[in-house]
Amino acid sequence: MLSTRDLVAGYDERTVLDGLDLDLPADAFTVIVGPNACGKSTLLRTLARLLTPRRGTVLLDGAAIRELPTREVARRLGVLPQSPLVPEGVTVADLVGRGRQPYQRWWRQWSEQDGAAVDQAMRLADVADLADRPVDTLSGGQRQRVWIAMTLAQDTEALLLDEPTTFLDLAHQVEVLDLLHRLRTERGRTVVAVLHDLNQAARYADHLIAMRAGAVVAAGPPRAILTTDLVREVFGLDCLVVPCPVTGAPLVVPAITSPTLAAGASSPATGSSGAVPVGEDAPAGSYPSKGN
Repeated sequence: MLSTRDLVAGYDERTVLDGLDLDLPADAFTVIVGPNACGKSTLLRTLARLLTPRRGTVLLDGAAIRELPTREVARRLGVLPQSPLVPEGVTVADLVGRGRQPYQRWWRQWSEQDGAAVDQAMRLADVADLADRPVDTLSGGQRQRVWIAMTLAQDTEALLLDEPTTFLDLAHQVEVLDLLHRLRTERGRTVVAVLHDLNQAARYADHLIAMRAGAVVAAGPPRAILTTDLVREVFGLDCLVVPCPVTGAPLVVPAITSPTLAAGASSPATGSSGAVPVGEDAPAGSYPSKGN
């Protein structure tokens, strides 16, 4: 669905992405991971047409996204940027309703379909009980769920989200990722997200993109690419990669470097590579396993 060809992008005099060729699969949950300042958000912003490339192009179903009408792009791509600004005094319902703007015309104002889309989005994001609250009175986690609801109200075929779990406690992080997974599996949405938590990325992603220094180091299913060597190359971290006891997806366990911790630790049984192969027969649990 989305792809880049010879993509060069950056800010002022600094080049962040240099000659990037990338294909993101349709109807999949793609997660972009990597260390800070490696180009994850720059890539997402360029894909979303929020940042103009210096060279190369972003393609949406084979067409150059820069040449498509803005309203068409807004109907096809829902975008949640990092730390969006909250309009002063606007209520939750009003902000979520702004996700319907791509469908408005001077001859077609608010409709029952718009209202139903907003109500459904607020229910899915668990903010329906906050509908009449001003957004600027909410906690950081509540605000994040409201922004997600606005993106869902846009009812696009693809969602691009930059760190959608920011400010959320662990329970709400899981709720948001479960929601995105359901949108992919039950409604056929294409989801592309930047995440910092490598284990959450491995658990939920169908397609994982690992970046370092503005380049893609590896891309593919987490079970195929997430290894101790990859984690060391991308993050500079020594670790074990073991099967998640719930899903069997790769689970990254950092190596112990503190002498105090090491003194009380028991060593897991591993092979000479220092990694336990990811199993295919992990017990089923509450987390998605399809595509991991």
